[in-house]
Amino acid sequence: MLTNQERSRAADILLEAERTKVQAVQLSIQFPHIEVADSYAIQSEVTRRKVSAGRRVIGHKVGLTSKAMQQSSQIDEPDYGHLVDTMLVPDGAKVNHGDYCVPRVEPELAFVLGQPLKGPGITLPDVLRATEYVVPAIEIIDARVKNPRKITDTVADNGAAAGLILGGRPFKPMDVDLRWVGAIFYRNSEIEETGIAAGVLGHPAMGIAWLANKVGEFDTTLEPGHIVLSGSFTRPVWAAKGDTLHADFGPLGAVVVQFV
Repeated sequence: MLTNQERSRAADILLEAERTKVQAVQLSIQFPHIEVADSYAIQSEVTRRKVSAGRRVIGHKVGLTSKAMQQSSQIDEPDYGHLVDTMLVPDGAKVNHGDYCVPRVEPELAFVLGQPLKGPGITLPDVLRATEYVVPAIEIIDARVKNPRKITDTVADNGAAAGLILGGRPFKPMDVDLRWVGAIFYRNSEIEETGIAAGVLGHPAMGIAWLANKVGEFDTTLEPGHIVLSGSFTRPVWAAKGDTLHADFGPLGAVVVQFV
């Protein structure tokens, strides 16, 4: 377990890496005695500092919920991160590749809550009742620490959350079978990944239930109006300068972002 001084130093390291766009040495190497509880405390401290600087928390992201993502990250459990208002990117926008260290992108479903959710004991039906609508999304992920990363590195680094793009057609969670929502993910004109949302814990709403129960341990409630990214159901796709990333969700529309 880290001391409060070490946790504060770790937060400094992550914020400096985000500012300079230069990946830091893994916290698991700099602080070999770090534990997952330390990592969540570091993540919260980074978020607290951002809020103090004027940013606003708009929700959470759930990560590493699919076998594909766990295998690509060599990690075997979900994690979560905070979303802040400066991460929102308009659909179809051009974003500066230099604003990130090593950006990658993933297709996801975003749940927008109409009612609060607080664990323990949150189930899939609870999530469906509390969700106002679901919308296709692309998440931009960006590791502020070097590879290979351990779960302690990923959690402290806010689950690699860096940006989100909402697009397509919003829909009520009971209007479609969410398990069978699929996406074809293009980089420029080539298909890079395909998948269906059942890859997220069997049902994407299960990612939201996991989150509500996890943050409930810290007396945190998922608030109405908050956006929750349920987790990717494909492997991440690298985004190079000049790339256009296009997630086609079929009848639910598409989401596009370009890196310049």
